[in-house]
Formats: sequence, structure tokens, C-alpha cells
Amino acid sequence: MVNPTGLVAVVAVTLATISLGLYGVRLARTTSDFLVASRAVSPTWNAAAISGEYLSAASFLGIAGLVMKNGLDMLWYPVGFAAGYLALLLFVAAPLRRSGAYTLPDFAEARLRSPRLRSLTTAFVVFIGWFYLVPQLQGAGLTLGTVTGAPYWVGAVGVAIVVTANVAGGGMRSITFVQAFQYWLKLTAIVFPVIVLLMAWQHDQRADLAPPGAPTFRVATDVEVRTPVNVQVTDPVSVRMDGSIDDRDQAGAVLLNPGEHKIGPGTITFPAGADVPHLVGLATRQGDSWLLPSTTGETALFGVYSLILATFLGTMGLPHVLVRFYTNPDGAAARRTTLVVLALLGGFYLFPAIYGALGRIYTPELFMTGNTDAVILVLPGAMLGGVAAPLVGGLVAAGAFAAFLSTASGLLVSVSGVLATDVFGARGPAGSVTVFRWAAVLAGAVPTVLALQLHGLDVSQVVGLAFAVAASSFCPLLVLGIWWRGLTDVGAAAGLLVGGGAAAVAVLLAVAGPPFTGWPAALVAQPAAWTVPLAFAVMVTVSMLTRRRVPADVGATMLRLHAPESLRH
Repeated sequence: MVNPTGLVAVVAVTLATISLGLYGVRLARTTSDFLVASRAVSPTWNAAAISGEYLSAASFLGIAGLVMKNGLDMLWYPVGFAAGYLALLLFVAAPLRRSGAYTLPDFAEARLRSPRLRSLTTAFVVFIGWFYLVPQLQGAGLTLGTVTGAPYWVGAVGVAIVVTANVAGGGMRSITFVQAFQYWLKLTAIVFPVIVLLMAWQHDQRADLAPPGAPTFRVATDVEVRTPVNVQVTDPVSVRMDGSIDDRDQAGAVLLNPGEHKIGPGTITFPAGADVPHLVGLATRQGDSWLLPSTTGETALFGVYSLILATFLGTMGLPHVLVRFYTNPDGAAARRTTLVVLALLGGFYLFPAIYGALGRIYTPELFMTGNTDAVILVLPGAMLGGVAAPLVGGLVAAGAFAAFLSTASGLLVSVSGVLATDVFGARGPAGSVTVFRWAAVLAGAVPTVLALQLHGLDVSQVVGLAFAVAASSFCPLLVLGIWWRGLTDVGAAAGLLVGGGAAAVAVLLAVAGPPFTGWPAALVAQPAAWTVPLAFAVMVTVSMLTRRRVPADVGATMLRLHAPESLRH
């Protein structure tokens, strides 16, 4: 059902984004403005901007969807997403700001004096950035489709165009204003609705968070199926169908026998108390097991520990996050920024899981379509009546769209920066702004094409895989490059290729490869537990074997990274 209020909210957020971007364009004149906002962003403002770009589709939609399906285990996602900034604070933030680099490839070359390592680092920045951009565009297509009924591609392409225009117009200076505004909008859009929904749940005496057995329809429910789905029916159920079942058009009462059925397109009505058919292949947890952590099974704990490692260490390897610390005036400001970010993110992540829990009660039909990422968007309409439903739903839609716009903006800036400087060679002031703008167009076009081809993936799981690649590549490079004098360019390159390459292969297999079972499935689905130690081990071992390649000026470089700015002037 189309929500006019939601459509108005989405349009309003888009127009506000464009307006703030245009304001930033007026202030963006130099290459430094485009890449690092001339290193003049205050800690508080920068923290809001970092939080705005970090709270992505995975945070706003994906966590709730995963909690709805898989329960307590999925809380490791918000814990890891927030706690990753603690590792960033302890090991990376201030030294990285003192390095004087514009981008991660700049840091790699400045630390290890290797143009070839710079090129390799560029390739990983682009891969991670594009792979992370895909779920943002997917989330935009999902949100606009849920709110307005528009085709999936409209939202994905629309966000890509708006973000590319903002980044090409004003670069980092422009999107700093946009992202700071969007953090506070997202916080409002997730906190206020959940308070209203919890009040509605409190007055509903029938609502059990963990009912025994499979989820059921509490009331007679119409399920609109736009794209045909294959579902598994557990018990015979009499439904009313206006559309297609098992490739036959039906109109009226139909008996669904146990087994697999192809449903849609069309509208199917289930009676109250009927078990919800599950999408074939959709892994879910039922009953009390939904409230319990996974401690059984030969791969369960491995998956949990691997997820924690990926999210905790992956944050310090995300290019769009790291580039933000180059915008601080000095290392002390970078540390203060990180502390504020921890507080802002911690406050936000208290709420998405509540939507997932309520979704099991009030929107179980999402198990049938597999569209659990939409739970935040559809809950207001399912739980509220009168004018409250469209108003609250519109606010949620506005927050969701802000999530895609802000995160996609940060990713696009980081990818555009390395494309402009390292692929197109615009490292001098002459013509570099023009090159940056063309690089932004290319950086936005590629993930848009990918998002149109990879429709239907869980956004949080895709983002989690991007974290695994970042944790297996840039995390070892930064930690060892900042804290160990013995790192060499050959060792760093070997670690990036072996650790980061292994994680990238696992990601590609998880997204587009054949189905796996047992340990192979666990190693591919959550690779960080073996790829991160592998990357560190290879970097250290190869560096020790190539000690003669340690840069001669390593002492001066380490002093620049660790000495306070006041002692170097």
C-alpha cells in the first residue's frame, strides 16, 4: 500500500540533502576542500558526520531484519559496529591524522616508500568501497518500493544520482554538512517511532515475543507478493488467492497442502492462527531458541567469533571512515572525535533490535517473502491505526533514506579520491578538481550496475562481508605500519594479497558462488577468523625476511606519527 506521507518524507530528505550539498559547494574551492575539507572540521561536527555516514542501510534496516530472523546472535552486529571505534581510538585515529596523508594509498606510500604498494592499496579501497555501496543502493530500492510501490531500480538509481551530484559538486566539504544533519535525522527517526510502537505493544496483551513453534498470523492477513517466491508450507491451510499459485491463476479459496509451493504475483489471504510459510532457503530460528545464543553445532561458535572479529577490526579498515580523520585539525581532535562517535553510535544501536523483536509478532508475513529487511518500514502500518500509522511510517522512511544517502556519500568520496589521485593521476592542483568530479561519476556508476544485478541480498550480511575484507587488509597494514618499525613494503603487499585476497574470494563465493555446507560454508560465510590472523602472520613473516627493505627514514616517519603536533613546530 502506498504511503503518501512516506513519499513526502523521502522527497523532503532528498531535497534537504541537495540543498545542504549546494551550500557546501559554495565553500569548496581547492583540492584540499574536496578531499579532506581543508582539515578544519571540529571534533563535535566531525563526530556527527562520521556517525551519519557510518549508520548505513545495515544499521538502519539490516540489523532489525537479521534479529527478526535469527534472534539474539545478531546483536553482535551492533556491538561490533560500535565497539570497532574503540580499536580505532586506541590504535589508529591520532597517528593517522598526523601522517599528513589525504587517502589510505597516500599513507601506504608515505610510510613504506613504495608506489607499487600504493597501487595495490588503491585496488582494495575501490573494491571495499564499491562492495559497501551496493547494499546502500539496495536499501534505497527496498525503501522506495515499500513506501510507494515503485520498482526496485527507481530507488537505487535515484540515490546514486543524488549522491554522485553532491560529491561531484562539493566533495568532502559538501557532504560534511549533509552527514551531520542526517545523523540527527536518523536518530530521531528510529527513537521516536520505537517509543510509539512499544506503547502500542504494551497495550496488546496477546503479543508474545517468543511464541512456541513457528510464527503465526495473529489476525487474517493479506500478503501482497510482487515477485514470485517459492515457500515451504508445514501444515495444510485454506487461503484466498487473487493471483498465481504453482503457475496457475487462482481466484477464491485454495487449499495449500504441506510442501513447496510457488506463490505470486498476486495477493494471498491467510486466516488468523495459520503458520507463516517460510521462503525456501530462508534460515530462521523459532520459539525459545530465538532468544538464546548459538552454542551448539560444530560451526556455531566459529561464526560468532568470526563476526565479532570482522566488525571490531573491520571498522579501522573502512576507507570512508578513515578519510574522515584526515579532516581533523590535529591528532588530539581526532581522538576527541572518536570518543564522541562512540557515544553517538552507542545511543543509536540500542533501538534496531527492538524493531526485529516486534516484527516477529506483527509482520510475520515477511518470512514468506524473505523481505525481512523491510521490517522497520512496515511495522508502523501493522501496529498503529488512524493518522499515526502514516505519520510514524513517513518518519521511519525519511530516516532510512537518510541512511543510504549519508553512507553512500562517504563511500563515494573515498573511492572518488583514490580514483582521481591514483588511477587518473591528478595529484597536483591543476585540473584535479575536474578529475575528481569525473572520478565521482565513475565511482557511482559501477556499484549502481551491481546493485541492479544483485537484488535480494541481506544488507547487513553484505556489509559484514565488506568488514571482513577491511579487517583482513587495511587493519593489519595500519596497525603494523603505525606501531612496528620493521614493516616492509614487500611484507605489507604480501599480507594484503594473501589475507585481503582470501577474504575477497570468500566474499565473492558467499555472494555469487555455489552453495556450501558444514565447515566450508562457515569459512566462506564468516572468513575473518582465519583471514585476519593470516594477513598479520604473512605481513610479519615476509617483513622479517626482507628486513633490508625497511625505509631508511623510518625513524623520522614514526616520530611524525606519534609525536604531538606541538613538539613538531
